[in-house]
Amino acid sequence: MSQNSRRRVVITGLGAISAIGNDVPTFWQAAIRGENGIGTCEDFKQAELTTTIAGRVKNFDATEALGGDRKYVRQTDPVVHFAVVSAQEALRDSGLDLEKEDRTRIGAIIGSGIGGLEEIYDGNHTLITRHANRIKPLFVPKMMLNAPAGNVAIRFGLKGPNFATASACASANHALGMALRTIQYGDADIIFAGGSEAACTVLGMAGFCSARALSQRNDEPEKASRPFDKERDGFVMGEGAGTLIFEELEHAKARGAKIYAEVAGFGMTDDAYHMTSPSEDGDGAMRSMQNAVKDAGAKPEDVTYINAHGTSTEYNDKTETLAMKKAFGDHAKKLLISSTKSMIGHLLGASGAVELVATAMAIKEGMVPPTRNLTVPDPDCDLDYVPHEGRTADVEMALSNSFGFGGHNATIALRKYRE
Repeated sequence: MSQNSRRRVVITGLGAISAIGNDVPTFWQAAIRGENGIGTCEDFKQAELTTTIAGRVKNFDATEALGGDRKYVRQTDPVVHFAVVSAQEALRDSGLDLEKEDRTRIGAIIGSGIGGLEEIYDGNHTLITRHANRIKPLFVPKMMLNAPAGNVAIRFGLKGPNFATASACASANHALGMALRTIQYGDADIIFAGGSEAACTVLGMAGFCSARALSQRNDEPEKASRPFDKERDGFVMGEGAGTLIFEELEHAKARGAKIYAEVAGFGMTDDAYHMTSPSEDGDGAMRSMQNAVKDAGAKPEDVTYINAHGTSTEYNDKTETLAMKKAFGDHAKKLLISSTKSMIGHLLGASGAVELVATAMAIKEGMVPPTRNLTVPDPDCDLDYVPHEGRTADVEMALSNSFGFGGHNATIALRKYRE
């Protein structure tokens, strides 16, 4: 399909839950101030894990957020709670009246890296300590990775395309890219797109601790997530969800919707190198960004800002920097780059969704969020990562990167909306 024949897609609603805010206004104000959402977790200390810190969601009452529906909360995993509540916010923000819409033309595509990990742990514990016949009847629908997508569709009566994407830490970006394509190709007019993750459990943490992937800066949690900093020692786990309303432009205009940004392009590749390490030459990440820019019908020099994958691990930060240099050449030095993970941790399969919320806000508000804790420059990471303080900028085009275990790379391109 040629670029001229594609239907244009815009963002008309945003929802987010993170360690620095359970709604978009709170999240955004904290993000541009570079606030910290990382703290000590007592259950991790009791389990004697080597890492006892994470970016957990705070002051979140699922029952209250879901209208007092205690039965529904019991029947679903936190990964669903986060997804549905962020979708509620995005729907309100969009101004859509679903009663006036053809719901067969509205879908939900929501990614997750792991799914209902709390339910998996509880079910296995029951199996070991009690008996197989004591496993709860809702064990499977609670733990399924597609439970967020399915529950959002059921909750709001969305009868269009509905599925989950699973590509580790690139899951949400693949969901967002598929949402773009679904609308461009005419299979839907509106998609609730995003990701959800609730893996800050003892089991999830124990796995990453064993893999030696996490920061062990337990005595200074506020300084632990430090992307692109020479003294980084691993990533910090986070949790939460992001939902964006992707809408076909003419449909949005017809109802007078506010528009945050246009979803301009999508790129995806694989490293085909290693299950947990990025390719050292940065080739896959480079091609992902190049493909997104090409798909947008743009040139590298059109890009103002990149919300980096920026995990705070030695190899990822160095490799992503190299990939940006290869993809953008001399223009790489002019890019504004920042990592939202420095504030909220790594939300695994949900990270791309929350980070695209921040990217859309950067375009809409003319403000780029900073990278926290970047105090000791790494010679291998020598671009402008907007350290410490947010920066005013006229962002015409922005990219949001997500790279996942398995070598998955996915990049979303947004541009300022113009008629």
